[in-house]
Amino acid sequence: MCGITGIFDRRGGGRVEEHILASMTDALLHRGPDDSGYHLEPGLGLGFRRLAIVDLVTGNQPLYNEDRSIVIVCNGEIFNFLELRSGLEERGHLFKTNCDVEVLLHLYEEEGAGFLPKLNGQFAFALYDTNVKRLLLARDHVGIAPLFYAENDGLFLFASEIKGLLKHPSIRREVDLTGLDQIFAFPGCLAPRTMFKGIRSLEAGHFLLVEGEGITDRLYWDMEYPEEGAVSYRDEAYYLERLDDELQKAVKLRLLGDVPVGYYLSGGLDSSMIAAILHRMAPDERRHSFSIGFAQQEIDETRFQRMMAGHVGSIHHEMRFDWPEISDGFRKMILHAESPLRESYDTCSIALSRAVRDAGMKVVLVGEGADELFAGYYGYKFDRQRLEQGGDDLSDPEGMLEAELREELWGDDSFIYEKNFYEFQSVREALYSERVLQQFHDFNSVRGGIIDKSKLLGRHPVHRRSYIDLKLRLASHLISDHGDRAAFANSVEARYPFLDINLMQFVREIPPELKLNGLTEKYLLKRLGERYLPAPIRERQKFGFVAPGSPHLLGQKLSWVRDILSKESITRQGYFNPDTVERLVERYSTTGFNLNLPYEDDLLMVVLSFGVFMEEFGMPEF
Repeated sequence: MCGITGIFDRRGGGRVEEHILASMTDALLHRGPDDSGYHLEPGLGLGFRRLAIVDLVTGNQPLYNEDRSIVIVCNGEIFNFLELRSGLEERGHLFKTNCDVEVLLHLYEEEGAGFLPKLNGQFAFALYDTNVKRLLLARDHVGIAPLFYAENDGLFLFASEIKGLLKHPSIRREVDLTGLDQIFAFPGCLAPRTMFKGIRSLEAGHFLLVEGEGITDRLYWDMEYPEEGAVSYRDEAYYLERLDDELQKAVKLRLLGDVPVGYYLSGGLDSSMIAAILHRMAPDERRHSFSIGFAQQEIDETRFQRMMAGHVGSIHHEMRFDWPEISDGFRKMILHAESPLRESYDTCSIALSRAVRDAGMKVVLVGEGADELFAGYYGYKFDRQRLEQGGDDLSDPEGMLEAELREELWGDDSFIYEKNFYEFQSVREALYSERVLQQFHDFNSVRGGIIDKSKLLGRHPVHRRSYIDLKLRLASHLISDHGDRAAFANSVEARYPFLDINLMQFVREIPPELKLNGLTEKYLLKRLGERYLPAPIRERQKFGFVAPGSPHLLGQKLSWVRDILSKESITRQGYFNPDTVERLVERYSTTGFNLNLPYEDDLLMVVLSFGVFMEEFGMPEF
């Protein structure tokens, strides 16, 4: 994967300046340190930074079709490109490179944007058709590859990271209050929102058509679970064999490239499955595995990581991480996330990707996605228990307002996602300054459509929660600031076998009872683990790693933490209520105080990381 940027003057004028495009592109150097490329013509500029993985010799971009009427820059990988290319060549298309991205040009020649559902990959690309003067931008099915854009007075800009957009003089730096409120309410900032007013994130499974008449946003794929009762049941053995086959194919496809591929090894079920499948495919090939261990014994998983590394005979790289390193890496974490965060563990993720790069590698396989697809989080058990106990009593006035809000959010007044949002509204209101609070009705992120409720109605509770987790937790947090940005901070590409499109299509067919069996989470995946994993690995209880929060940082008595949270700084910035923040600082600093993460919200972590965000990006006071 790489970094892409672009400037498109929809009015056809001459507002594309080469030095500005170069500055936007250079801001993404960490995404592509190996090479760069540009396409310039009147009214259009495309920029590209390359992390060389596929076709090291001729794979630089931009790429063109035979008559150079179509040009493309792409961040990502098309894993099924060989299959697609074979069909295109049979139909007479000519290829000039061995690069996977070139198939997109020829597919577009045949079908326009209609080819997108055929792709199996992680990608974000911009394709310009000179014949109709139209720019097509698209993002992969689940949102692994990022793509941000902005439009001002007919000038359309895009980039793989917001840093690129900020280099353009037309971009104003202004906090999006809805984006900020989303970070308090949900796992992260939800596309198309960002923390920057006027800058949008293209949603997963969407494409944009940008032309003189305007900008059209369309959905081309979504994870649509069948309605409850519509799943045709087969015996467990069938689903087990299919899962084994699809997961093996997904892992094999993600070995695409001309550089070595390693993998993260956490010691848990998901990453261990990937390691074991790789070993089964090629028992004599020793791949590199990477793990992070912690000085704090209660959360250290080194014993299981070493066990799995020994089981597959990997070349194992083990790094140690201690809590003081959180404060050392905090600013870098926010700089790459381009957003405040609810927790600090991205500092660990960036340290781990640095270990990959230090080992001379560029690509790692990651186990993200299995929890969302196979009912791995505690919320799935919680739904089952609540259903058996008859749900909540919402008959009092507050309960009725909570029920009304749940109905508005999820289309179901009995469904709880992480918290009671009506009750939590008073907490959010107490955090904001009086001037910000005057606009609360306009930026309240818990009102209005944040998700397509039609994809939830009539679905089994396991599938309903899975859909929400895929949208709110995975796409908006785990494979964005925690995945893509943390890996590319050190020029490393992370690949996700569990998010293979064919595997996900199959997961839709699996009966919910084989995902959450009684109160056994990830039941079918654990059954598959019996073929691949040592018993201590597959029988482990799910271990949810939580890095220390703001009480830990306060306890270190760091001057920068004290300065950002001081009454003077909070008052000057104008976003938060200084009295509320002062009370939180006093409470969180009390000897012995602990937050029960992740079940309690670390409110000060958002305030603290917002302060760092303001400084790192030069955001204006309110």
